[in-house]
Amino acid sequence: MSETQTSANPNAPAIQSGIPEEELERLTDDIVAALKSVYDPEIPVDIYELGLIYKVDIADDRQVAVEMTLTTPNCPSAAELPGMVEGAVAGVGGVSGVTVNLTFDPPWDQGRMSEEARLSLNLW
Repeated sequence: MSETQTSANPNAPAIQSGIPEEELERLTDDIVAALKSVYDPEIPVDIYELGLIYKVDIADDRQVAVEMTLTTPNCPSAAELPGMVEGAVAGVGGVSGVTVNLTFDPPWDQGRMSEEARLSLNLW
């Protein structure tokens, strides 16, 4: 089974997929939109723009694996955010299942935030 890797890094090499390109693009866009609907309850910016999503893999069987982090290992939302991510991505049409893996390697820092997030939080 081949997998396609989708990530926030546009320079990441794509791996050949059995999913038609048009369908893969739709899935990718819809998954990103779903991730952007999840907010850390303590920060008024979505987790995608915060840079908490490290990697998203979409397998040929449309199983999605999300690798994410938290702003800190002691984050008060640690118990709920992975479940929120799983629920949001599972709601995307065409996704057959979701696995969310939490990692702290590398640790999150403000450099991972998008320009949009920096503007929202006034971090210039």
